[in-house]
Amino acid sequence: MASAGEAQRLQKVLSQIGVGSRREAEAWIRAGRLTVNDQPAVLGMRVQPSDQLKLDGRLIRRPVRGGARPVFLCHRSPGVALLPARAHAGSSFAERMPRRAGWRFLSVSPMPTVDGGLELLTADGTLAARLQRAVRALESELSVRVRGELSDAQCQAILQGELDRGRALRILTLESSGGQASNRWYRLVTLGASGNDVRQLIERQAVTLVRMLRTRLGPLTLPRTLARGQWAELDSDQLSALLGSPAAGR
Repeated sequence: MASAGEAQRLQKVLSQIGVGSRREAEAWIRAGRLTVNDQPAVLGMRVQPSDQLKLDGRLIRRPVRGGARPVFLCHRSPGVALLPARAHAGSSFAERMPRRAGWRFLSVSPMPTVDGGLELLTADGTLAARLQRAVRALESELSVRVRGELSDAQCQAILQGELDRGRALRILTLESSGGQASNRWYRLVTLGASGNDVRQLIERQAVTLVRMLRTRLGPLTLPRTLARGQWAELDSDQLSALLGSPAAGR
């Protein structure tokens, strides 16, 4: 039997293992959908690792102590939603992931839906939070397609990284990578910036940004062998490399 010191609030446990958010768990408790050892759950109750949790009568499998759910490197096609939306069930990338990995996936620094490339998904809430902190200290490499060719002035403005309200991004590299007809491709490397921030930075230079694809996130590079719509589970070395940033432990 686990000691009393290991007991945690039910809502926190469900969030950590990726079943649902704390707010969702509270709603399930109020609706009588959650049980603990076949007894109705109540708000604020604490559960032990050995307790049996069920949602709508279905057993919730919990990782062994010290274990964590896997993290997946995904190759998402532009325009495909990463996480499910209630209005469009069955159309997201996460809904095609293996059920063994968890019920509710969380994204780590996702790209805008209109863009794509390398994405990270996990059903481990605690690990997702650590990864989110870690990526703020990591480089992201993006393949950017714009309408027309960037002028020298536009390139310099993008490299300066100035956003609205005095915010600024760290842009390390911006270089042409080819293209034809009316579209031009550029390789952009940034430190700690989100895809939304980069899109805003480029568009505020009166540039038509057609698409962005993330090809690298810190030590992880999108494998050429990983086709769009596919995923690969990170091994322990890859995960350790991602979490190696000092920001990840804070």
